[in-house]
Amino acid sequence: QVQLVESGGGLVQTGGSLRLSCAASGRTFGTYAMGWFRQGPGKEREFVTAISRNGVSTSYADSVKGRFSISRDNAKNTVYLQMNSLKPEDTAVYYCAAVRTAIATMKKEEYNYWGQGTQVTVSS
Repeated sequence: QVQLVESGGGLVQTGGSLRLSCAASGRTFGTYAMGWFRQGPGKEREFVTAISRNGVSTSYADSVKGRFSISRDNAKNTVYLQMNSLKPEDTAVYYCAAVRTAIATMKKEEYNYWGQGTQVTVSS
């Protein structure tokens, strides 16, 4: 089992940047693929990006390609989400999630563990 804690959210102006972190408990972090999802007001939770357990393979939603970047440090049990050129439509609660598989999956139903989320608000 793994516990996930997100941090780094906040209020930023349009065009600004934020870096989210997700710290995982346990000694098996490197066996999990990791994903970031978000849920805006009145919307369903949607896929943002994911990374394979070895950090080699990544995938992104079309809406964030070229602006967001996912990375991980298995020695620190942490996955990061660098968000640049933020837009008001990026406003949401951002969740990290873990699934014990090698590949980076976009399907939220496949993730077993979730963090509590961190709020990101982009003002216009």
